[in-house]
Amino acid sequence: MKLANFVRLHWAALRALLVLTVITGLGYPLFVWLVALLPGLHDNAEGSILRAHGTPVGSELIGQQFTDKDGNPLPQYLQSRPSAAGAGYDPLSSGASNLGPESIVDTPADPALLAAGKSASDAGFKPSLLTQVCTRSAAIGRLEGVDGSRPFCTGGGVGAVLSVLGPRDQRGNVVHPTHVVSINEPCQTTTAPFQTMFEGVRVECAKYGEDYSTGQIVPIRGAAAANPAVPADAVTASGSGLDPHISLAYADLQAARVAKARGISAEQVRAVIRDNQEGRELGFLGEPAVNVLRVNLELDRKYPVSH
Repeated sequence: MKLANFVRLHWAALRALLVLTVITGLGYPLFVWLVALLPGLHDNAEGSILRAHGTPVGSELIGQQFTDKDGNPLPQYLQSRPSAAGAGYDPLSSGASNLGPESIVDTPADPALLAAGKSASDAGFKPSLLTQVCTRSAAIGRLEGVDGSRPFCTGGGVGAVLSVLGPRDQRGNVVHPTHVVSINEPCQTTTAPFQTMFEGVRVECAKYGEDYSTGQIVPIRGAAAANPAVPADAVTASGSGLDPHISLAYADLQAARVAKARGISAEQVRAVIRDNQEGRELGFLGEPAVNVLRVNLELDRKYPVSH
């Protein structure tokens, strides 16, 4: 290649680089910044921050917890849905639990570590998605005064799952059980398994250190209603872990408890919920929802709690 052609081609490439750098590296960001300063858009560009008495209390786009220092729900507030983002609603750890419908067997805690004063998680306990759902549903049932039972959950709030051991047929099914274990009910915390018998074999609690993975894993539906009183969004985290909304059903479930804590009627709470209801995206995507932070701020403004 002649020197003149080499210089011409590289000079053209350098000019293109400089022009695109100015357009995409300077011009476009400056244009977006100027648009964000337009009336009606500035608040959104600043993070959609909501304030109480002039003090920032959160963003209407990011959920948060309404609990005391010990993690207990504050009864005067609507509670958000669960979050798997870090310790809960951490924008730097946005994400889901990555647990799916096949996650039904817990990893048990080491009894020796529990006896030494370790927390369940520090002792190795890792609840399955099923047990997380069951535990949350039972807790919300107690908090709201409703039936917290769900299909495939024990009365104690863990996944109702059996490991059935014995000879298998050609399809891999255990045809003559010899040993049946309630795999999510450890012996050290279980007085009696959720089910006494399974196909003529007594159900046992799970002994720590025993390997039950060779058994056929059988979820037990139980007698819970097909449509639980506790809505699905109350027991499952969103994909981002930052969802600021809850369903109308979950908001309505909490109205009586919030009303009692504030000394007002449930209908007054429901009126505030309706004021902060948001419709479907674009009119047809998703379901109507309620912004939890907006509801709680309006409740504090209209019906403050005396301390």
